[in-house]
Amino acid sequence: MPEPEVTPPARRSTHVDTGIDDAGTALVAGSEAPSRSSRRTRKTASLPAFTGASSTARATASTAPAPTAAPASASAPSEPANTEPDTDPAPRRSRRPALILLTATIVFLLGALGAVGTAIVANLAPGGATAAMSDADENVPSTLATPLFPLDTPAAAAGATPCTTVHVLASFENTEMVEKLAEGYNAAPRDIDGSCVTVTTAKDKSGAAATRAAGSFADVPADQRPTIWLPDSATWLSVANAEGATVVPAEGTEVASTGIVLAMPAPLAFATGWYNEAPTWTEVFSLANRPDFWSVLGHPEWGAFKLGKTSPLVATSGEAALLASFGASGSGVGASTAAEFGDTAVLDQVRMHELATSHYLSTPEHFLWHARQAEESGASSDFLSAVIVDEKSVWDYNRGMISHDGITRVKGDVPHDELVAIYPTDGVYVAESTAVVLDGDWVDEQERSAAADFLRFAHTAEGQKIVTDAGYRDLDGRLAPVVKDVGVLPRRVPNPIDLPSGEVVTALHDSFSSVRKRAAVLFLIDTSGSMNNAIPSGQTKIEAAKSAITAALGHFTDGDLVGLAAFSSSGGADVAPGMLTPVADIASNRDALLSGVKSLRADAYTPLHSAVSEFTRARSDEHVADHINAVIVLSDGADETLVPTITEAEMLDDLTGLPRDAAVKVFTLAYGSSADVDTLQQIASATGAQFYDATDPTEVTAILGDLVTSF
Repeated sequence: MPEPEVTPPARRSTHVDTGIDDAGTALVAGSEAPSRSSRRTRKTASLPAFTGASSTARATASTAPAPTAAPASASAPSEPANTEPDTDPAPRRSRRPALILLTATIVFLLGALGAVGTAIVANLAPGGATAAMSDADENVPSTLATPLFPLDTPAAAAGATPCTTVHVLASFENTEMVEKLAEGYNAAPRDIDGSCVTVTTAKDKSGAAATRAAGSFADVPADQRPTIWLPDSATWLSVANAEGATVVPAEGTEVASTGIVLAMPAPLAFATGWYNEAPTWTEVFSLANRPDFWSVLGHPEWGAFKLGKTSPLVATSGEAALLASFGASGSGVGASTAAEFGDTAVLDQVRMHELATSHYLSTPEHFLWHARQAEESGASSDFLSAVIVDEKSVWDYNRGMISHDGITRVKGDVPHDELVAIYPTDGVYVAESTAVVLDGDWVDEQERSAAADFLRFAHTAEGQKIVTDAGYRDLDGRLAPVVKDVGVLPRRVPNPIDLPSGEVVTALHDSFSSVRKRAAVLFLIDTSGSMNNAIPSGQTKIEAAKSAITAALGHFTDGDLVGLAAFSSSGGADVAPGMLTPVADIASNRDALLSGVKSLRADAYTPLHSAVSEFTRARSDEHVADHINAVIVLSDGADETLVPTITEAEMLDDLTGLPRDAAVKVFTLAYGSSADVDTLQQIASATGAQFYDATDPTEVTAILGDLVTSF
């Protein structure tokens, strides 16, 4: 395949053929590829790129175009793919009329006051403006041309105690930002109707929070229920209301935003050419389904194209990914109507797109953690080719922030291969963190006034600086310079599209069960003697597990292949009772599965190692194409047998030694305080799956329900 003669800046690489050298020949191991710093502005000639579809083909996308390299004579694009045009993109629909009016008033006053107003602004931060107002490395024509945010106006002294408490419920994705906003607000004196104010925060997955909101947070004590719900997208307001919520306003107040992008490890982004010439979503989904995608580009070692997504039932990035697929298959990205979600031709095309999905997870952090794990043991390309995530997650990944569970975040080393954010040319959905003051009877007028004051603070210069420092875009759509630089992100989102609301969101969620990639899953349940132990709910662990499994089976639909096995031992080396219901289409074996669950009985010992190895290898031998092949292990204890079986190391070797084209993901759930958490985490990590923590056994139904959203 001929390659164009280009001269990218140097970068150390341990990957083979990750770019082009100065003479225009293919790189070899240890050769130089573009450096981190050189990627901050994309101005080099294009590297090997997919020509993709013609403009007509992009509109129809009935077949996948073949990946091809650009001809040797290819010239540099006049405008690099992910740099900003000279003019700002068309603004998205605004939900901030009051803020705009206030901003206009301030701009007018500053214009009248001249130097006095400028001096006031100059005192806020080095360089004469807050980071929330403008980027120090951008050529802003004038102070008055830059949208300004009002200064915070705390009280001269805090009001009387006891303080009014404002409980804010955030999403997992934006919780760090919301926590910092609460800290910033609490750091200054507040006096609302004579009382001081304290803001507290909690977090939940967006989809789970929407369901809880629909139930008026009945599972939470009244004095701890949220005053403000601040999900990372307004779509979840529509979801909650569609599920019957009576306490959630239809519209809220935007606090921050982030674009939903296609993120790729740098070597892969360069190999496709998408770093310099972004594709359309149509090209992404169509080309990702080609089995020879990487082979045509000279990288058969990268295997199949592995596309990571979150579940649209749980996370905003999953919603955006599915919306883009429907748009690419129908009337265009950003133009989908509720009717299209029932169109047979559109649904068939979306089902084809979903086949490239490796599996679904509940938060972007789960995918990115596994990418880091894969990089440490070889290369991130072993786990994923691309993942659809928010810009903030790209920034976090590139600065070394990781989370193995989507909850606990730690700072590690920066990755060898940073993620590159690709902005498809037919539109990029923008997720707006949107706050609503809930209409629940637990929110009194004092709390409502305090909540309004907290949201006022979020719109101030101080509040918006917190927003941008946390990796989000401010209300003017701008990033902090350090976020833009480390994340390799543009000043503004190119071709931004608002996420929909109302019936379109409802139709999107309803469609997922019919279009998602089907699963071939074996439930592998620990039935050792300790499963007879009682838990705080009054049930035994085996009884609670049966209820949880029965509920989880409700997630699967016709076309999913599901089976049930159990493991314990009376002391010998054999795993008993073994297979209870063979893996088969749940359309025909649901009753058999339910009967198998009812038959579960606790015995003596726990042959965890041999059971996981045996049943995972069996599933690999029966690997089903175009399905997510997985085993779900629920265990409450460590490996314990009278007769020695296999060691933990041997089990892990068995798992990592499975053929790449017949890999099986082993999802693990630690059940109860005696579970071997470390071993279960290693099992999940070794197979690119996810560990779930139900060490509080009363949470097993909710946790297992969360787990099955991976399918």
